[in-house]
Amino acid sequence: MAIARQRIVHLLVAGLLLVTVGLVLHFVTPLIIQDQVIKNVQINPRNGFAYSVWKDVPIPFYMSVYFFHIVNPDAILQGEKPVVEQRGPYVYREYRPKGNISFHDNHTVSYRVFRQFHFVPERSTGPESDQLVLPNMLALGVSIIAEKLTPPMKLMFNLIMKKFNQTAFFKRTIKEMMWGYEDELIITLKKLFPNLLPFTDKFGLFADLNNTDTGLFTIYTGVDDIRKVQGIDTWNGGKKVNYWHSAQCNMINGTSGEMWPPFLTPSDALEFYSPDACRSVKLVYQQSGRTYGLPSFRYVAPKTMFANGTVYPPNQGFCPCRQSGVLNVSTCRHNSQVFISHPHFYNGDPTLWEAVDGLHPSEKDHSLFIDIHPLTGVPLNVSIKLQLNLFLKSAKGINLLGKMRTMLLPLMWFDESGNISGPILDNFYMFMALIPLLLEILQYLLLAIGALLLTVAAILAFISMQQKRSKRAPQEPTCEGYGFWKGERLRELPVGPDLVLAASKE
Repeated sequence: MAIARQRIVHLLVAGLLLVTVGLVLHFVTPLIIQDQVIKNVQINPRNGFAYSVWKDVPIPFYMSVYFFHIVNPDAILQGEKPVVEQRGPYVYREYRPKGNISFHDNHTVSYRVFRQFHFVPERSTGPESDQLVLPNMLALGVSIIAEKLTPPMKLMFNLIMKKFNQTAFFKRTIKEMMWGYEDELIITLKKLFPNLLPFTDKFGLFADLNNTDTGLFTIYTGVDDIRKVQGIDTWNGGKKVNYWHSAQCNMINGTSGEMWPPFLTPSDALEFYSPDACRSVKLVYQQSGRTYGLPSFRYVAPKTMFANGTVYPPNQGFCPCRQSGVLNVSTCRHNSQVFISHPHFYNGDPTLWEAVDGLHPSEKDHSLFIDIHPLTGVPLNVSIKLQLNLFLKSAKGINLLGKMRTMLLPLMWFDESGNISGPILDNFYMFMALIPLLLEILQYLLLAIGALLLTVAAILAFISMQQKRSKRAPQEPTCEGYGFWKGERLRELPVGPDLVLAASKE
């Protein structure tokens, strides 16, 4: 009996211990993970690994460029609808090391991101020497501006364009369009008007981006308040820009676009300032899922991102606007009559892409997105897509423009993409997914085993109590042991003297 009682006590103690440990793990594990997340997302030189990852992000970024080859350049000058063919991608490996890093007493850090691009032939559909028929951006831009000249000045302008063999469309290689080409007109204009053109000696779409920085960012380190980490304090020393026509549109909001504060919820938006778009951008939550085995939130561009002020009144400050779906960035691009949009005018007014043959907007191919790890605010998979478009029209007295329609002609679009991979993904998966999962399994296993042991102890205790009760209950007597014949049961006999008389009669 004593041994059985000891077993029940041992089971009871073991069960209570396992349940207690399981409950402790259940409540303590999230606190430990939260504490580790806070330590590792702060921008703090004392945290060597996390700081080195922030300083030089080890995730490979690629920029895939797609150009729109002009099929019918002569017909466009006669007022016909443009026909284009998408060519690409031409892929460049993008490096973004940080430099000029300086920490400040108010828990902020200043730095510059220096961008470098290197062509990746194995990822591209052709070499940089591929030639395409493309719009002559410089000549077309100055031709539209020349519309305001007096008739004698227009005549002189036409003579100059002819002298320097300028045409509305020309053949150029991918390398020339990307990184710059020399032109006799450019050389002459630079000599006559040194401050007229914003570039030095060559004109190219990305000539001013390669081996340059994106401006001086000053962001919060999160050491004093983790909710502020990565948030922009100033850009180029200011808290707003002056490109637009309303205080709201000029605001610099969110982060620099590399990381966001941790502990995101679906109600949170992703905001960041884009120097390329000259404005702050807000992405909205679309869905939850898993990216490379890690829980993730997908954020996408709302349909109102490039909507005009008529469709979406808060965007009125970005106007003057054209159709909904494009943003005029000429104010921050040296008055170059450039508009940005989603590729193929995705999410734009249908009249935009219907005006050009060869465009096929689709969510699958042309929407931008960011898959982010909500616990840490670290992007897992990024694809930022933007398209450059030229505003074109005919101009009275300007021969170069011919009879072309008033339109937005797509020039090219690019996709800046990157995803977490390799050793950093393995480490991230281990500490942010595998270990928490194992701890969760362990806590439920301990709770289950502890509950089972407590149940077994309760059952054994119940059985033991029943056995004790059965031993204490009185036994019903029989005639056996009293010597009566054939084991018959005793008859009920009278008490007292009658007992003797009854026995004698028997």
